Formats: sequence, structure tokens, C-alpha cells
Amino acid sequence: MRSKDVISAVFNVLVLPLVLLFKALSTFCDTNSTFASFAQFLSLFPGKVGSYLRNSFFRMTMTGCDPEVVISFATLFSQRDTEIGIGTYIGPQCNIGSCRIGKDCLLGSGVHILSGKNQHAINDLDVPIRDQGGKITKINIGDDCWIGNGAVVMADIGSKTVVAAGSVVVNPVGDRVIVAGNPAVVIKDRSA
Repeated sequence: MRSKDVISAVFNVLVLPLVLLFKALSTFCDTNSTFASFAQFLSLFPGKVGSYLRNSFFRMTMTGCDPEVVISFATLFSQRDTEIGIGTYIGPQCNIGSCRIGKDCLLGSGVHILSGKNQHAINDLDVPIRDQGGKITKINIGDDCWIGNGAVVMADIGSKTVVAAGSVVVNPVGDRVIVAGNPAVVIKDRSA
């Protein structure tokens, strides 16, 4: 057994009381709100200890989280319906909604993956926006992508794609391209 597997097993035992508390509270409270609260608490632990704690907790509570995922300090998750593939690195201070992140992806610091672009309805001027509801959309990010610091993602991204730092992805992006800007547009085909 590798030493990393032993460490992971120890952290699985350490977070088990939190997982049980989360499951108990979820029977009485909104599951995603409860999940987000636990994610906020766990985001505060720095370094490798924090990364192991977060990984263990999210493997037991998210739709999917591989043991080889690194989730850095101050990264927040708002939806349980999140999947993170093997070898993915999520930098510090990211904010992640409902999504599927493929394997071997790199997310820089401060990346925001929103749960689509219709999270809040805004059509009824007589009702406050906060009371109008909205639609959660699960965003798909392909394998082997690099999303630069401060990027905002509201639409699907294909495999082997690079999103430049500070870009805002509002429309789906294909495979093997580099996108930049607000709104993000293709600036290079990586296949050429």
C-alpha cells in the first residue's frame, strides 16, 4: 500500500463524523445549502492537510470526486452535483457550482464555474430578482483543460482547451482551442 493511500485512509476516518453530521442535517435542511456550509468550513484549512480533508469529504458527499484530485485553500463548492476527474488540480479561491470537470484539468486561482447562465430569473420587474428563482445547469469541462486565473465559466468547454486568464465563457467552446476575452472567443486552434 502506498503511503498516499494510508494518509488518504486516515483522513477518510477523520472526516467521517463531518460526513455523518452532513447527512443528518441534510434530512432536515436543504441539501445544497448544507453542503455549501460544510464546503465553506473545510475551505479554511490550509496546505496538504486541508487538501486531504476536502478530498475525503467531497469523495463521500459529491456526485464524484477522484482520490487524486487536489482542491486548494479557500475553494468553495455550492452544489453536490459536481464531478471531478482524476489528476485535476483546483487552485485557491475558486468558486465551483454544478459541473463535471474531466481528468487532468488545471484550474488557476479565483476561477468561477457558475451553474449555467440562468441561475437567476430577471424577467418580472414586480418581483425581486432573489425571489424569481432560476435554472441550474450542469457545466461540462472536458479532459486536459487549463482554465487561467480569474476566468468565469458559464458554458461547456471541450477537451484539451485552454481558457485565458480573466476570460468569460458564455457560449460553449469546442475541443483543442484557446479562447480569450469577454465574451471568450477562439484565438487559436491547438490542432493546427
